[in-house]
Amino acid sequence: MLEIIAIIAVILAIAIAVVLILAATKPDTLRVTRSASIKAPADRIFPLINDFHRWTSWSPYENKDPAMQRTYSGADSGKGAVYAWDGDKNVGAGRMEILEASGPSKIVIKLDFFKPFEGHNTAEFTMLPQGDATNVTWTMYGPAVFMSKVMQVFINLDHMIGKDFEVGLANLKKLTES
Repeated sequence: MLEIIAIIAVILAIAIAVVLILAATKPDTLRVTRSASIKAPADRIFPLINDFHRWTSWSPYENKDPAMQRTYSGADSGKGAVYAWDGDKNVGAGRMEILEASGPSKIVIKLDFFKPFEGHNTAEFTMLPQGDATNVTWTMYGPAVFMSKVMQVFINLDHMIGKDFEVGLANLKKLTES
């Protein structure tokens, strides 16, 4: 019986070592970017992003927990606007603050996650007119702490977060093209 326990302990130690080595090879920064071409002027899209009160109409995260608690503070919109949320395991808890709002082309948001894992990132929305359409790009970037790197061994964060960004951009497209 002692031999079996020793074998299991060695296998477990090797598995943990492999995960830690793989995690150490992951990049030091996390960056997720998605873009969409929306047949609407930037000045029709910009207000939907620049005002956190309007995120309920397009953000993919707003419907993941119907009981999520939302708090708005600071400016009503634009630079200084703050949005905090506290929800279930699907949305966690966090806070966003608009740091820059260069209408109608760019919005920079400080994005802090508190639950289920702490993370500090920057989200940027850029709107670049192209003919009768606007190319909208949603990017999130920030440091990848070691726990994030361990998660990336098992989960493709770009794919997981990117799917949400694609849904949000499609929602913006539906709202502004009609």
